[in-house]
Amino acid sequence: MTMPAIKAEATAVAIPTASPTSAAPVVMMTPKPAPRAEKYIKMGKETAARVVPPLIVLALLMMFWELVCRRTGSTLPPPSRVFKDTKELIFDPFFDNGGIDKGLFWHLSASLQRVAYGYSIAAIVGIALGTLVGQSVWAMRGLDPLFQVLRTIPPLAWLPLSLAAFRDGQPSAIFVIFITSVWPIIINTAVGIRNIPQDYRNVAAVVQLNPLEFFSKIMIPAAAPYIFTGLRIGIGLSWLAIVAAEMLIGGVGIGFFIWDAWNSSHISEIILALFYVGIIGFVLDRLIAGVAKIVTRGTALN
Repeated sequence: MTMPAIKAEATAVAIPTASPTSAAPVVMMTPKPAPRAEKYIKMGKETAARVVPPLIVLALLMMFWELVCRRTGSTLPPPSRVFKDTKELIFDPFFDNGGIDKGLFWHLSASLQRVAYGYSIAAIVGIALGTLVGQSVWAMRGLDPLFQVLRTIPPLAWLPLSLAAFRDGQPSAIFVIFITSVWPIIINTAVGIRNIPQDYRNVAAVVQLNPLEFFSKIMIPAAAPYIFTGLRIGIGLSWLAIVAAEMLIGGVGIGFFIWDAWNSSHISEIILALFYVGIIGFVLDRLIAGVAKIVTRGTALN
């Protein structure tokens, strides 16, 4: 083999055999966003999963109620008759003919006002006393047995005493609401304060927080789930107490409306009022639960 042949062979080896354009291009795959229609379909399915089962159960109960109460000799009216007897109250809840002859809106409004006053006082006093009992060993030993005894007294047992003290139905009803709803707030707040982790207290001591700062920055945020549990129980007891108290004190209110309907043998009106009482009680509980979820960032019980 001659030298020119060797150089030619080396040159042939050095030349690349593949062209730059022969390599396959790299394609970056990005996830395709979900169409808006699919998002709405998903939301619709989630809503239906929550709404449809209760509606089915309600429809079955209404059918059962209708069939049972349509029989001869039934003492309760069926749903069809309840609607027929109370459609004026349903479609015109704002009428006011003076005195106690008012629409359901005014009766419910009067009851809710009493609940708002009594429950607000109970929330303030209950959180304050619960904090004291939870923070102080001496306060717990002195007050806790008293609270445990007083909370077992039925709400209506306080009504004669409150009427004797206040000589008026309005403050008496507010007092009954207060004395009924304050106990779960006190107890749950005290439990929450006692369950504050010791690490939180140590950090507060290191940064030298004063009592007010410790209360607002450590105690209340840490005990908030317990406090709101007590508040939710309290609002339910408040609504129960006011309906029972208004049956005895008279005047405008949903409890008196129920009692007056009973005295007038208007059973359909009683059933309608009970429906409104249940709906409003549910809304009040959900309202407190919603506030708790916001304040505690989802750590409160729902």
